[in-house]
Order: sequence, then C-alpha cells, then structure tokens
Amino acid sequence: MTATIISGKQVSEEIRRGITEEVTQLKEQGVVPGLAVVLVGEDPASQVYVRNKEKACHDLGFYSEVHRLSADTSEEELLALVDRLNRQMSINGILVQLPLPGHIDEKKVINAISVDKDVDGFHPINVGNLVIGDDSLLPCTPAGVIELIKRTGLEISGKHAVVIGRSNIVGKPVSLLLQRENATVTMCHSRTANMQELAKQADILVVAIGRANFIDASYIKEGAVVIDVGMNRLETGKLAGDVDFESAKEISGAITPVPGGVGPMTITMLMQNTLLSAKRAHGLN
Repeated sequence: MTATIISGKQVSEEIRRGITEEVTQLKEQGVVPGLAVVLVGEDPASQVYVRNKEKACHDLGFYSEVHRLSADTSEEELLALVDRLNRQMSINGILVQLPLPGHIDEKKVINAISVDKDVDGFHPINVGNLVIGDDSLLPCTPAGVIELIKRTGLEISGKHAVVIGRSNIVGKPVSLLLQRENATVTMCHSRTANMQELAKQADILVVAIGRANFIDASYIKEGAVVIDVGMNRLETGKLAGDVDFESAKEISGAITPVPGGVGPMTITMLMQNTLLSAKRAHGLN
C-alpha cells in the first residue's frame, strides 16, 4: 500500500478561493476584513511568518496593518498598541507574533487582545469556549488539521484518534476538536509508557512533538490517516516532519507531507478567522 498524499497546499488554495469570493461580496456592502499583525524584535522565523501573513492579506483583498516594533519595546507600549487596535473599527483580527522578548509577559498580551479579534484562538475565553463546545474563534493549526482530515473523505465520527503531543497550541486543541467531531481520542506525550502500542490502534494519528522523523511505520496502523504537524530543520538544511515519511507512506492510507501539508493551512485558517470576525462585527453571520 502506498498512501494518498494529502496536499495542504491544494486544500489551502481551494479554501482561499472561497474566501476571495466572500471578500468580493462583502466589499459590495462596504465591508473590508482587516488584520493587524504585531512583530516585536528581529526573530528571522517570525519575520518570514509575518511577511507571509502580509502577502495573504494582499492576495485575498484584506486590509492589512503590520506593526514592526524594536526588541526593546516595553510591555506597556505593546499593551497600549493592542488596546488601540482593539478599538480600531477597520481591524477585525489582531495577531501578536510569538515568541515575544523575555521582558514581555506573553500571557498578559494575549489576554489583552479583544476576544472578538483573537484570530489566533489563544485567548482564555476562546480556549474555554472550545473546551465546553461553545462557539469560538478556533486556533488556526488545529482547525487546519481537522479540515485536512475531512478532505480525505474519512468520517471522523466513531473513529479512534491518537494525538501525540500535548502543547497548548496544537496537541490539546486538536484533541478537543476531534472530540467535537465525535472521535474517541487518546493523547500521548513524553511520559506515555506504551506510546507505540496506542498509536498503532489509531484510525487517525496526529503527531506534534517537535522531534524529526520520530514516528515510523511501526507506530502506524495499516490504512490510518496520518497528520504530521512537525516542522524540523535538519543539519542538511532540509525540512522534516515528526513522522518518517518514507516508511509511513508505505502503511498509512493517507498522509501529509512536510513541507506542503499542515503548514499552508495555518495562515489560511487565520484568514478564515479574520473573515468570520469581520462578518460578525457587521452582523452578517
């Protein structure tokens, strides 16, 4: 068996076409979705992410603001900017690029963002609503993972999903979203004693542990859908996921590659959240 390759790039492009159509219709009603991105410092990876978000706004017809602040910006200055963006009518989504410099309390900054403009889905109120199953802006990467699984045609309801990794950004929220889709979910992490045995029971295996090529075919049930959220740079300079793609593709039913799998979905779901926030702000959803 050779797995079907789940192209996040292709799925992302399909979703973006739908977003572009909606934005065109909104503009006819005088509504332009707006996203503000705040970057503090010179972190190279963060700069790449911010440029990609800026480009996505341009491509999809969003209004975009990028605030590039020096690394010595004070916490008070950053919070003042967030407060101004919260009150700015042209902005529907606010994203403060993480990580922040050490002298700034990330939690304090996240908590300061308006819940309605929290397009990253990190605010405790949005997280709480996710936990209890109420409506909320969903964290982007986990929402993208669910979208990719659905695009395989697999019915999530009733399936056994195993999530390897328990981070607040991916592992925990994706497990909640899988439960929302009526999967039975097992979470594994660094202290799990029988991880290989549990993983091999999964109809759906989501891996987000940050260890290159850690999960090989011996962890995978034949025919399982494998979603690799990992993004690791090898000594050779190449990117690799948390799953050993070459061995895993020979046993899984469908699998995401790295790069080109989950990665393209994250910014697309961010834009989807910003569009949703804009519609809600104008009573259109």
